[in-house]
Amino acid sequence: MDYGKLTLEELKKGYQFDKEKDAYVCIYCDQTFQEGQIFSIGGHFYVAEHAVAKHIAAEHESNFAQLVNSDTKYNTLTQNQRELMTLFYAGLTDGEIAKKSGISDSTVRRQRFTFREKAKQARLYLAIYEQVFEEHAENENAFIPIHDKAIYVDDRYLITEQEKRHILETSFKTLSPLVLKNFSPKEKKKIVILGKIAEEFDRGKHYSEKEVNEILKPVFEDYMTLRRYLVMYGFMERTKDGAEYWLTI
Repeated sequence: MDYGKLTLEELKKGYQFDKEKDAYVCIYCDQTFQEGQIFSIGGHFYVAEHAVAKHIAAEHESNFAQLVNSDTKYNTLTQNQRELMTLFYAGLTDGEIAKKSGISDSTVRRQRFTFREKAKQARLYLAIYEQVFEEHAENENAFIPIHDKAIYVDDRYLITEQEKRHILETSFKTLSPLVLKNFSPKEKKKIVILGKIAEEFDRGKHYSEKEVNEILKPVFEDYMTLRRYLVMYGFMERTKDGAEYWLTI
């Protein structure tokens, strides 16, 4: 999941509305619920938006559970903090939480206060950031988003929209169908190239190694190198035995 492409409200709900598809889409598995259709879930019938919410509760435990336990680098909560958040979410009193956690009531209250203060800081930071950067999102000097599973995050990811467009134009023979001229040893070019190639795969789908190879072969003759780097740079993950691959972005 690319957290940078989701609004705060979409993160809190666990789904977004895709205007092109005219459908609600689960942000965790991409399942779509077409507007205007009625869906049967657990013996009850729901309109699309209610159906996607029910789907998240049934298939993904809950949106809160997905967020608080996410292994993204953006989730900076410690394990203890995650557990406390879960207890707060369950609606327990400070005394009940203290008893379950083996800490004092005052410690629970102090932690609740700390969470609230951090939330205030985050809201102010977000407001400032959006004023500065998102109002100029079309600016060619704006940096492209860093995907959530990026490895080795450093200066190699400082790529502007203008740089990205130039790399795509000079690195590929054609973009449709996607055919790569050469796989550059330069790190910035690798990231842009791999990001474009990753678009050939579907989110939420698991591929065998053979299926991955069949998708990559038309793109570049050294498809094994592409496959390896897609994993190395966090665009894809695979099982330890290499039997299955899937997108992480």
